[in-house]
Amino acid sequence: MLKKVTLAALLLATTMTLSAAERVYELRTYYTLEGKLDALLARFRDHTTKLFEKHGMTNIGYWVSQDKPNRLIYVLSYPSTDAAKASWDAFRKDPEWVKARDASEAAGKIVEKIDSVYMSPADFSKLK
Repeated sequence: MLKKVTLAALLLATTMTLSAAERVYELRTYYTLEGKLDALLARFRDHTTKLFEKHGMTNIGYWVSQDKPNRLIYVLSYPSTDAAKASWDAFRKDPEWVKARDASEAAGKIVEKIDSVYMSPADFSKLK
């Protein structure tokens, strides 16, 4: 039994490594309006991250800038660029997302600007 569990764990780790090397990553930076970062963080915490998962996006990590206020920086991953685009299309049309966005912006707009970059791991990356 232990041999089967060990073999299964090894196969899973190998599969995860191979799929990680083929995955596409997206680095996104949200610039909020003055004083609106907490509202954006609440929206992500309470709604957005769950909806990302619902639409096939993998949440990798989220950060706030220490030296540049009003910025949320995060990384998502997808099986491919086409999958990323399909996920975003479905996410934007999701009634749960529209409701969460509209509710969070009831007192005014939150996000001023969004930057997005799609990336693939370099050959020396631990993700390969």
